[in-house]
Amino acid sequence: MDDPQAAGRPAPADCSTALAGGVLDVVDLGVYLEDDRGTIVAANPRAEHLLARSAADLLGRDAHDVLHRGGDGRPLPRAVCPMHHAMLGGRVAPETPGWLERGDGTLLPVLSLVAPFRMDEETTGALLLFHLRAVAEPSEQAAAPPAALTELERLALLAETTTRLTSTLDTGEALQRLAHIVAPRLAEWVVVDLIGENDEVWRTSVVHHTGGALVERDDLCGPLPPVSLDSPLPLSRALRGAASTLATPATYEGRLDSGLAVEQRRLFKAAALHSAIIAPIRGPREVLGALTLGRTGRGGPFTTDDLPLLEEITRRAGIALENARLYERQRRVAETFQRHLLPKLPVLPDLEATVRYLSAPDASQVGGDWYDMFPLSDGSVAVAIGDVVGHDLDAAAGMAQVRNILRAHAWSHDEGPGAVVRRLDDTVMHVTDVSMATTVFGRLERDTAAAGWLLRWANAGHPPPLLVEYDGRARFLLESRGLLLGTGTAPARADATVALPPRSTLVLYTDGLIESRGHPLDEGLEQLRRHAAALVHRPLESFCDELLHRVRPPSNDDDVAMLALRVPPHGDTDAEPERSAAGG
Repeated sequence: MDDPQAAGRPAPADCSTALAGGVLDVVDLGVYLEDDRGTIVAANPRAEHLLARSAADLLGRDAHDVLHRGGDGRPLPRAVCPMHHAMLGGRVAPETPGWLERGDGTLLPVLSLVAPFRMDEETTGALLLFHLRAVAEPSEQAAAPPAALTELERLALLAETTTRLTSTLDTGEALQRLAHIVAPRLAEWVVVDLIGENDEVWRTSVVHHTGGALVERDDLCGPLPPVSLDSPLPLSRALRGAASTLATPATYEGRLDSGLAVEQRRLFKAAALHSAIIAPIRGPREVLGALTLGRTGRGGPFTTDDLPLLEEITRRAGIALENARLYERQRRVAETFQRHLLPKLPVLPDLEATVRYLSAPDASQVGGDWYDMFPLSDGSVAVAIGDVVGHDLDAAAGMAQVRNILRAHAWSHDEGPGAVVRRLDDTVMHVTDVSMATTVFGRLERDTAAAGWLLRWANAGHPPPLLVEYDGRARFLLESRGLLLGTGTAPARADATVALPPRSTLVLYTDGLIESRGHPLDEGLEQLRRHAAALVHRPLESFCDELLHRVRPPSNDDDVAMLALRVPPHGDTDAEPERSAAGG
């Protein structure tokens, strides 16, 4: 915040002193003072007590953002906040009911009075005086009829619907936000039925506003009977895309024409609805489902005047839900495509191996992360992990090209890993569209003298492999380092060799496991080393799962591929006894 004194305004401390020195210090009213920007510049002791906030916590903060709330506890849009409007009015406003948020997160029901206040010759502000008001019991609140919305409130509601629903691509989150938007302003019950694959209908969300909170009624959710193609009843019509319709319990009395109507009658009875409005949720291409809003108690019934507003809400909801559905579909296709490009691991009697692959959170982020493991003609085993630069379908296609070229070179040339990687680099430059990539390629050979394995490997710009011994010693294999693929320099690639003793674990991984925005790479590497050392006694499957859980950064927006190998105990060609001995 700008310095008040530098801007020619009285400092908050000066205002607070002036206020505390007056009669407001002893009145049984909460009082706080705002400047003309809505910033709190003073508060009396009674306000501190009622709000459970110190003056230091209040001064310098925007009063609307930190205090003003709706009856459901959510922040109010400024356009519909009566206290904010009164502050902007510049004149004494009549006493207004409202809610203020206390320091502990609870709501304080108040009656407030706003009066203009002049700080000096040029600066004006406003005083807000408030005291506790009586609140009806939760059952009485639910029974009170929802107040009719003004035109301004309708516009604010629609704007909030658009902003909040289109800012998520998760269907469940969108439905939760929809319930918070319409309840209790329009109804106490919010029911969403969605049409899924094969035209199956599912009651996806049932939310009840009671006792000042939204309660999800999962017991009322579940599959619904098929949509009747000729039923004139409201829900069937809405799911066919017909216009919004009013409904009452009488709508579902007598002999019903479909199983869907029977389920709707059960909903009316379970929720004790006396009035409902049912509207189709239409996406740009198809009908996605239906929204039912229901009222209970003494609340006034819906009327035809409510239909246009609900149509606008469901139209916006339809766009948001279709976007979320397309996103999920794209994500599934991308994951399926990428997983089909990745190989299955061979089964080796004296080496345990497993992989993990996690897609990026963004469905468009089809990455170039890959792994591979395959036997070679001389009896050794090739292992590799890599990453093609990019996060799109081109990167995924490039990943498949690099992996297949590496396989061909490794199989057809009896050379060390460094020579194979150099051939790969040269080939990628001339016969693919891959711009840059990283890889670790190695050959695993049985070490009969030590009853373990030897790893010969070469690293082309990739994060170093991690070797963890059974006693907890863990180190990164840094002996082989080289430039990434695609630089055009085709440098010589040096090999390195390391022994993998019995019960040791080798971890190959991509940078998505250790990199995150705002954190240095060394920190991610150290986290990986420490947690891998702590988990090394776990069975390999459990080791990998827990390692991903502990190490993968929360802000990760990249794919993660991980290949883990474990050498069995000395003289044991079956890793299963180790699983029992480790015991987690």
